[in-house]
Amino acid sequence: MATALQLLDARTRQRFDGGRRAGQPAVLRLGASTGASPLDSRDMSEHQAAYPASRHEAARSRALLGLEFPATIDFDNAALEWRRLFSELFGTFLLVVVAAGGGVVAATSHGAVSRAAAVSAPGLMVMAIILFMGAVSGAHLNPAVTISFTLRGDFPWKRAPGYIVVQLIGAALACLFVDKVLGGAAGVGATLPGAHVADWKAMLLELVLTLGLVSTILGTASRAQNIGTLSAVGVGGYIALAGLWSSPVSGASMNPARSFGPDLISGHFAHFWIYVVGPLAGGVIAVACAWILRGPGGDPGGLAAAQGRLERVMRAGLEAEASEPAPPRG
Repeated sequence: MATALQLLDARTRQRFDGGRRAGQPAVLRLGASTGASPLDSRDMSEHQAAYPASRHEAARSRALLGLEFPATIDFDNAALEWRRLFSELFGTFLLVVVAAGGGVVAATSHGAVSRAAAVSAPGLMVMAIILFMGAVSGAHLNPAVTISFTLRGDFPWKRAPGYIVVQLIGAALACLFVDKVLGGAAGVGATLPGAHVADWKAMLLELVLTLGLVSTILGTASRAQNIGTLSAVGVGGYIALAGLWSSPVSGASMNPARSFGPDLISGHFAHFWIYVVGPLAGGVIAVACAWILRGPGGDPGGLAAAQGRLERVMRAGLEAEASEPAPPRG
């Protein structure tokens, strides 16, 4: 992806920077003539730019570029990736603490936490996580969601492994915390098929549940729906609803990371395949359904939902810096 400095042409800068002081050196020198039409996404890469003469001018240029081309935000900025990865680790940790901890507390408190409360709490936690840091990383919290966003074209493949790894680490740390603080009852909150439920039946149920979950996520992320923060209510509500009726059958995991944490700490992986195959297959089918319903992905709403809007947050600081007077030269 071309850098921001390669995308700003002379006409664009003149439009937004008409008040620049006379005699100040030009920030960019582009191959296009001043009479050229504004750039679009198809010919931006054809322009070559010189780097700005100062840090102040560089910040100003990037801020002005965001105003002219808001859809060209560079989600692949490696300098910000550590924030996104921490967001996924932290969010998955919180989710699994609630999901696994609810099962442990229910088992050790002689029913003080009801099944309805235990399966609704993860949905409420996901809702909170999406609202308070979804803009940073997209709040996937789930390898099946990350892979689905990637297949949909809303998330780059090169970033998917990092997301999945930190989601698994976050889940493992959460269950280690639950085990040390609350105890290892109920397999540290493991998701297991219900009594007399065959593994293949539990797997098929997880597939269908994840199909619904990922369809909800992709649908509310689509620009066509345009529901904004209400997507958090939709996703959290679906998780709670799915758990209320299906947890006695399969555990209503819908998340390989959520099932990985308890199995790793307890050392029992006999049923783990259910919560890998089912959710991943359900996510793939959900992507196909999204294509049938709304066509290909990659729209601005889907990109922002899948990858977060951290660049915009950071760019706000650049815009504030750009509004300050340029430092004296000499």
